[in-house]
Amino acid sequence: MDLKSFVVLFFLIGCGVEGNILPSGPVDVVLGRNVTLQTVVGNLGTDFIVITWSYSDGHDLDPIATATPTGMKNVNDRYVGRVTINVTNGYLTLSALRAEDSGDYSISIIPQSFTPLTGEIKVRVLEPVSDVLIKSSVPEAVELNDTVTLTCSAKGSFLKFTWINGSVPLKVDGRRITAKEEELKSVLTIYNVLRSDLIGPIFCSAANKLETEKSAPFNLTVHYGPDEVKISPSKPAQYIRAHSDFNLTCSAVSSPAPSFLWFYNEEQVKTEGRILSLNIIEKLGYGKKEGQYTCSASNDKTKRSVRSAPVTFGIMEPISGAKLVGPTSVLIAGNSSANLSCSAESGAVKTRAWLKNGKPLSAGGRVTFSGDMSSVAVAPVQKEDNGKYTCQLINPVNTEQAVFNMVVHYGPETPVVEGRDAVEVEDLVTLVCSALSSPPANYTWKFNGTLTKEQSNTFTIDRAVYSDSGTYTCEASNAITGKKSASTHTLSVKEELVEGLSDGAIAGIVIGVLVALAAAIAVVFYCRQKVPVESPY
Repeated sequence: MDLKSFVVLFFLIGCGVEGNILPSGPVDVVLGRNVTLQTVVGNLGTDFIVITWSYSDGHDLDPIATATPTGMKNVNDRYVGRVTINVTNGYLTLSALRAEDSGDYSISIIPQSFTPLTGEIKVRVLEPVSDVLIKSSVPEAVELNDTVTLTCSAKGSFLKFTWINGSVPLKVDGRRITAKEEELKSVLTIYNVLRSDLIGPIFCSAANKLETEKSAPFNLTVHYGPDEVKISPSKPAQYIRAHSDFNLTCSAVSSPAPSFLWFYNEEQVKTEGRILSLNIIEKLGYGKKEGQYTCSASNDKTKRSVRSAPVTFGIMEPISGAKLVGPTSVLIAGNSSANLSCSAESGAVKTRAWLKNGKPLSAGGRVTFSGDMSSVAVAPVQKEDNGKYTCQLINPVNTEQAVFNMVVHYGPETPVVEGRDAVEVEDLVTLVCSALSSPPANYTWKFNGTLTKEQSNTFTIDRAVYSDSGTYTCEASNAITGKKSASTHTLSVKEELVEGLSDGAIAGIVIGVLVALAAAIAVVFYCRQKVPVESPY
């Protein structure tokens, strides 16, 4: 009987035996490597008759080899040089595995008791994972327009595929993004592709239980945009200063970068690029009136164009050369009038403001403004009109101002003479005269109506004498106004003044002394009349 017939007969004999002396499988082994299939019976020693290992590809059962306590026998030609059976425990070692070695392996041990011990286990010989490659159905895509199909192929056995976006698994929702696996490839389909779907890089991982390999990074350009188009600044001032460093900048998220067109009141501006400078606007003659500026962004790949919201402004010349013209003739309080006129060499003046000594100047009384506030009239001028007048010229882009110093001549007003009314002989006498006047007054002094040589506001007597008593008159004059004003002062010079007593008190004391002296003389005289004179006879 040949080996194959023996094996078939042997398994027919032991087909009713329960139990499995092999562990559960399958056992996965890489192609070309070795595998040892172990039993769970422990040490057999010599207490067995024969050990038989067989192989099945699912259809036929072929013997591999048998072993007795004396050694291995009957090796199938297919396994010569690649198989050994351990007679101690029944282990089967198969080396240099081939792809065709995948299948079911069975063992039968006939012990001395003739009760067969059997088992079966599946072995899978895995081809190494290699050549993992991603291919795309399109070289580039347009967002929301295109469907992208990526195919990941690989070599190997029992492969499982995973798609990775950057460093995280790519989300397959089964609707817009689907994945279909076959034996040696995985097909990823993305409908209405978005820019975020393949931001990447994209990887494909192919793996079995023993190995994992990853593809080279894959990138696919997804064109999109332009998204919302914006102009900066979005809310410029109503008026922009002419010739200033002002630009409009257009921006939009887009891939590839968009091209830009500019429009002024729907008329295309003859310029290119995302920046529209004020210099170009002025050269083309725009901006003399308020107008709307818009920007259009276009993407050549997506064939989309989007226009921005409009921004509105005008261009205004700044004010320069402010001038404030006032009266050149002499102004005399109460007699003269003053007119101040404010203008600019260039620029549009929108409003005017007037200040006097830094505070707002208001119309009323003697102050009158012209209808356009370009001039102010003061009639008649008074001394309180002296001061610094400021005219402010204002428009939305700048403010200029000019100053005029107005001088109003007045006075002199009634002088005030300060000094002592009474002094002692030899005292120093100082009289000071002051009078409000513009320009400052000239002074002269008169003593008892007679003009003196003194021509300052101070009259001085170094050592007073009795004859300095009298009336002193200070006269102030203003050569510009032609006015004069005077004030008098009375001075009394005495020998000695009793400190603390008035003139009346001193006179009373003198009279009292004289009365007492007269009374004393009268008493003496009376007494002499009453005393008799004895006769000598």
